[in-house]
Amino acid sequence: MVNHVCSAVFCTLVAVVVAVACPQVTVAEEPIRALIVTGGCCHDYPFQTKAMVEAAASRGVAIEWKVVHEGGNGTKAQIKLYDDPDWAQGYDVVIHNECFANTTSEEYIRRITSAHKGGANAVVIHCAMHTYRAAKIDDWREFLGVTSRRHEHQSQYPVKVVATDHPVMKGFPSDYKTPKDELYVIEHVWPETTVLATSTSEKDQRVHPVFWTNRYGKARVFGTTYGHSNATFSDPVFLNTLVRGIQWSAGKLAP
Repeated sequence: MVNHVCSAVFCTLVAVVVAVACPQVTVAEEPIRALIVTGGCCHDYPFQTKAMVEAAASRGVAIEWKVVHEGGNGTKAQIKLYDDPDWAQGYDVVIHNECFANTTSEEYIRRITSAHKGGANAVVIHCAMHTYRAAKIDDWREFLGVTSRRHEHQSQYPVKVVATDHPVMKGFPSDYKTPKDELYVIEHVWPETTVLATSTSEKDQRVHPVFWTNRYGKARVFGTTYGHSNATFSDPVFLNTLVRGIQWSAGKLAP
């Protein structure tokens, strides 16, 4: 377990992992070391973090968690985590669930993306796609695997799996509809991205990726644009896919 605590939420999560996750682990292997970076505008990040931790535990997936919840609840922040050039070392996967749309510093953004390009695997959730969207450089967007700057209204969107043989999508129901959530408008899909599933706009019938994987330098990246509401983070299908995405990004998901 990583000893340095950057968030008050972390104490609660330690209790969850110790009391819930460990007794259910049936596979004799090292736990995934995961860093959650969260905070910013528009969402209930403590609830979402706790939901991820409990979802992994209930599925018998051993994860050692560290949580960095910084930057307040606005749209612009440069958090202290990234002051350390080795900020991502020691983790199998970094989970980006932050929302800082108006942070534009190129040097700051590249301190993040350079770590990922060098091999820090990642999971990117919902508003991570709109984080740094005001920046002029494309480094973060290339890392994500998709470019998005806006979303459509909230609805219950059907999800169509288009990569049925990908291990992340194993067991995903063919008739699934999201809880009420936002559909992100995807302007561009980057060349190393593999779309796993899509949803269709109710406004103009355009089809948008909603689950995907990306290769960014040496890193494996799993992404989803869903995850706006607490209802989504309470949904077993979404949580199962998210946990499998974490496992895949960390290189721990069997076909």
